[in-house]
Amino acid sequence: MASLTAEEIWIEIRREAEQVMVEEPALVPWLSRCVMRHKMFEASLACILSNELATPQLQADVLNQVVREAVQSAPAILDAVLTDLAAHVDRDPAAESWLNPFLYFKGFHAMQAYRIAHWLWTRDRRSLARFIQARGSQEYDVDIHPAASIGKGIMIDHATGVVIGETAVVEDDVSLLHGVTLGGTGKESGDRHPKIRRGVLIGTGAKILGNIEIGEGAKVGAGSLVLDAVAPHTTVAGVPAKPVGTCSEESPALGMHHELN
Repeated sequence: MASLTAEEIWIEIRREAEQVMVEEPALVPWLSRCVMRHKMFEASLACILSNELATPQLQADVLNQVVREAVQSAPAILDAVLTDLAAHVDRDPAAESWLNPFLYFKGFHAMQAYRIAHWLWTRDRRSLARFIQARGSQEYDVDIHPAASIGKGIMIDHATGVVIGETAVVEDDVSLLHGVTLGGTGKESGDRHPKIRRGVLIGTGAKILGNIEIGEGAKVGAGSLVLDAVAPHTTVAGVPAKPVGTCSEESPALGMHHELN
């Protein structure tokens, strides 16, 4: 997919929203509020996230300002958000448009909530970061520790039940499905979570545990339990997971092919 600017993506999202408003008048008030009244992509994103994560104790207008502050002070966040959105459009046939994942895909929303929480965490605003982590877990059923290090171009498909631990590393252009855990193996402290390199595809329900490396361009089969490092461009599957083949694709995450051989 050709790289588009934030302005170009925003123009397309607004065009698609206008079409939906014609087709489904019941959605006009909501689309007007969260899309059409905003002049910029990031303002609409702040509106969506803040309304989903707000509570009576911490209202949407306060969270809206936090999201805007993060995006404005760290341009890399907006770049990551746009790359994540493009990943959904490019890799998920259910996306169908820019508007659908932007409005409805909780995997996309959960990742952007993490990005705001991570920004807060790195600025020693850890209590608010933990609040957003907790609300993301409650709202999206996705629990990502704010200290985790996650790149861009990340697609979490369906997303329900995903857990990513504190010292996990996920590099760019990774795809993972629902039920994936990047966790530890016990009560040990320190660096204890997996390192997922660029282009990895992780199938639904896979559990990757411990401070192990999943090499670039590797593939983890659905339902696997991975306790040992995986070499680059290798397919593993099973409980415990064992090598079952090699990956012909440079980045399996982009093709989303789950064959094991």
